[in-house]
Amino acid sequence: MQHSTIAAIATAPGAGGIAIVRLSGPESYEVAAKVFRPANPAKKVADAKGYTAMFGAFVEGEEAFDEGVALFFRAPHSYTGEDVVELSCHGGSAVARRLVESCIAAGAAPAAPGEYTRRAFLNGKLGLTQAEAVMDLISADGRQGAALANASLNGALAKKIGAEKDALTALQAHLTAWVDFPEEDVPALEDAQLVSTLTAVKGELDTLIQNYDAGAVLREGVDCAIVGRPNAGKSTLLNLLAGFDRAIVTPVAGTTRDVVEQAVRLGDIRLNLFDTAGLRETEDAIEAEGIRRSWKKLEEAGLILAVFDGSEPLTQEDLALAQRCAGRPAIALVNKEDKPTQFDAEIIAGDFAMVIPVCCQEEGSRRVIAAAVARLLGTNNIDPHAASLSGQRQLAAATRARDAVAGALDAVSGGFGLDAVSVCVDDALAALCDLTGENASENVINEVFERFCVGK
Repeated sequence: MQHSTIAAIATAPGAGGIAIVRLSGPESYEVAAKVFRPANPAKKVADAKGYTAMFGAFVEGEEAFDEGVALFFRAPHSYTGEDVVELSCHGGSAVARRLVESCIAAGAAPAAPGEYTRRAFLNGKLGLTQAEAVMDLISADGRQGAALANASLNGALAKKIGAEKDALTALQAHLTAWVDFPEEDVPALEDAQLVSTLTAVKGELDTLIQNYDAGAVLREGVDCAIVGRPNAGKSTLLNLLAGFDRAIVTPVAGTTRDVVEQAVRLGDIRLNLFDTAGLRETEDAIEAEGIRRSWKKLEEAGLILAVFDGSEPLTQEDLALAQRCAGRPAIALVNKEDKPTQFDAEIIAGDFAMVIPVCCQEEGSRRVIAAAVARLLGTNNIDPHAASLSGQRQLAAATRARDAVAGALDAVSGGFGLDAVSVCVDDALAALCDLTGENASENVINEVFERFCVGK
């Protein structure tokens, strides 16, 4: 399959100024020569050097149906490591589809999702973590998330894991020599040296694992439930964060009866907001169903903004909500600070990570909430140019490696001998190789690339 020449549209669907059809494989130039006619008859596609371009017409048989530019890349100096030709035609699905169909008729095969990047990985142009970063960069919805993905694409994570592997490999070499060749009078490793190396590696892995959630928030966003009693200001908060009147706001309790959804950008974070029905006892069947859905969203959310009416005394419904938020990533927003305060926030403070007075009608509250969310989710402490883990596969491998190193430390402190330490170090190295893709199975590779879009 890898040896066939593939074709696909590499740009986003829909109308645009330019669409790009990418060819990759050993027959890329032959296929391009059948669908592209250089404007200068003296120029031949077969003779085109890498990193050059030609202007001409795209043809199907003898019929020219568009004009554009062909870019040429000779193996191995291309994204995939193979011969690559990128055909830039006028944007619009009809022209681009016809160009792909012409390429397929000329001998190319349709590309599978992620097949270009998969070939780059298999041909040694990218490591597995870099390949995963490609899709993270494509799907990034904010500057910080894009920066994290770009850092991984540039090898930040691979270099970090490589350094920890080097440290463990040097340690394992010494352990192996001491265990397997006692006659060579190999000096034994002192416990202090062992502990120092293992502790340093564990610390680096701990940092990567601890920052995973915050990095995931920057890359993917977070589901955020807005909850509270009727008329506490939930819909007003939604409209404030959205920047327009997304939800209906009235003095009538129970106006919001279903979950209202809206994606917004709050600082560097994308919030998938869910404005929920007001939480109260009711005999109205429709409102009761909305409240049931509200509790469900609260349980599922990665962030909770609990809105309380600061102009009224705390109620039993407020207490019940606070208790449901205990132990969750939740911020209490005591709304209507522009009015005399009757709400005793100290009673609920222990159930929330933060309690913040706000006025959901004032723009300044948006900045206050953004700063609080960043602190709670840890995104304000993330260096967007540093190494970071992406996806459950990387997290699981890093966790296995960290736990194996912790096991080696336990073996040292428990006096179990260097053989036991060596086994744990082997396990850690295997997990790190899994993370970088050096030991990746076909199933793992398929899992990585199945989430890619066609054309990348």
